[in-house]
Amino acid sequence: MSKLMVFIFVIFLAILALFAIHNQQSTTVAIPFGTAYETPTIALILLSIAIGALTMLFVFIVRDTKRYVSNLQYQKKQKRGAKIQELYAKGLNHLFAHRNIPEAKELFLAVLGEDPEHLNALLQLGDIALSEDDFQTARENYERARDLNPRNIEVLFSVERLMEKMGRWPNALKYIEEILEIDDKNLSALYKKRDILERLEKWDDLVFIQKTILKNEHTEKDKNRERLNLVGYKYEYGRHSLESGTLEKAKKAFRTVLRLEKDFIPATLGLAEVLLREGENEEAINLLEKNHEQTASMIVLLRLEDLLISVGEPLRLIRIYKNNILKNPQDPVIKFFLGRLYYRLEMIDDAFEIMTSIDTGSAVYPEMHQLLGNLYIKRNQIDKAVHEYKKALESNACAFSLSYRCSHCQHTSPEWSGRCAACQKWSTYQLNLSA
Repeated sequence: MSKLMVFIFVIFLAILALFAIHNQQSTTVAIPFGTAYETPTIALILLSIAIGALTMLFVFIVRDTKRYVSNLQYQKKQKRGAKIQELYAKGLNHLFAHRNIPEAKELFLAVLGEDPEHLNALLQLGDIALSEDDFQTARENYERARDLNPRNIEVLFSVERLMEKMGRWPNALKYIEEILEIDDKNLSALYKKRDILERLEKWDDLVFIQKTILKNEHTEKDKNRERLNLVGYKYEYGRHSLESGTLEKAKKAFRTVLRLEKDFIPATLGLAEVLLREGENEEAINLLEKNHEQTASMIVLLRLEDLLISVGEPLRLIRIYKNNILKNPQDPVIKFFLGRLYYRLEMIDDAFEIMTSIDTGSAVYPEMHQLLGNLYIKRNQIDKAVHEYKKALESNACAFSLSYRCSHCQHTSPEWSGRCAACQKWSTYQLNLSA
């Protein structure tokens, strides 16, 4: 006990003694429904003080006991939490660092043994089962996690991945919709929804969701990328409308694309096809011719060639080719196609003249040699024809074979498409005439 406490206690006793000297009379204490007692006043005061002190002591004992029990429970909870966290961390380490999936699975199950409501352990077990194509187990774990927290976005993404892997695209879309109800600006969910809608070929809805993605992108680089994607999806909507025979929707979509990107070749070809189906042949020809003048696209020119021959206007086509040669007199591609056109039209001398004027340098072009061989046959120059055919056979290159190469990823395809099958970019296929 400190000196201050001793001093206070002495003062208290002194005051109590002084109080006792001046209060020596007795006080009658009546007990309800009982007798009355005479007791010295000072004794009554001391008794009251003792009762108050005991009451306070009891309160302090109860408080300290509760605090002690709470501390014990907290320490136990902390130890249990640390144990669970250690087990979970070991599970992650075995899963990602050592690729020891069986051991990781055992550790995550141990976590659930300690805490059956451990959300992350349930998700990890679901992911492991999903990677092993155990869809039933994956679903059970994901559903348990979802029961614990139905609005958890990570849980909903996990269930969506399961639906994707099972090929249940409408169900996957439903879970993405749930995520967007919680967070309508979640870009990951918006991208997922776009991919699913594309797989389901819901182009109208896809254009709408692409506008939302564009609106929510932040950097200018990302906005430009998504702006191009929006143009591409508008084209896909037009292409789908054309294939389904809804020409008015297709025409509107293609024209919208061309307003946004005037050099978008697939939309030009699509619009020309719509005009042809509507019987507007001249308008389609003018559209292709104007676009070729603006873009110098060989793909457009070849489509124009087929169209002009089909309507019986080869002279107009020859004029277009000659104008191109005047602009680029050393371009072997234009000369080759003009020579090929002359050959198709049985204009053998003109074809021979243009083909023999092509300077190929040291390169060997099988298609050109094959065409020259055909021309020599027509001119009854068999030896020269055989010589050209041999040159064509000597090379494995296909410089003038009609294939298409993506300008973005260099993927080559024997057929033209508005979208590259490899990198999924639009309007990137170009005529591939190089070896």
